[in-house]
Amino acid sequence: MKFITVRDFRTKPAKIWEDLPIEQEMIITNNGKPIALLTPLSDSNIEETLKSIRKAKAINSIKNMQQISIKNKNIEMNDSEINDIIKETRKKKK
Repeated sequence: MKFITVRDFRTKPAKIWEDLPIEQEMIITNNGKPIALLTPLSDSNIEETLKSIRKAKAINSIKNMQQISIKNKNIEMNDSEINDIIKETRKKKK
């Protein structure tokens, strides 16, 4: 996987677009930290690619929530307690 800087993205876009089909994935970095993923798309695969990315993000979110729950020792909560928290959270969002 190739890493490119924001500066390279601005100053050498033709080279990036040329390399992208070969590399298949490129990570854009800002101050050495990853901020975005570039991946080639086509009309025939855009929906499937978006679906896969969204699914992966959802799985990562669930894993993070599970780790936080374990860290906070919520592992022994029953369904009723969980549902109460969900109800309270939904009330606060309204």
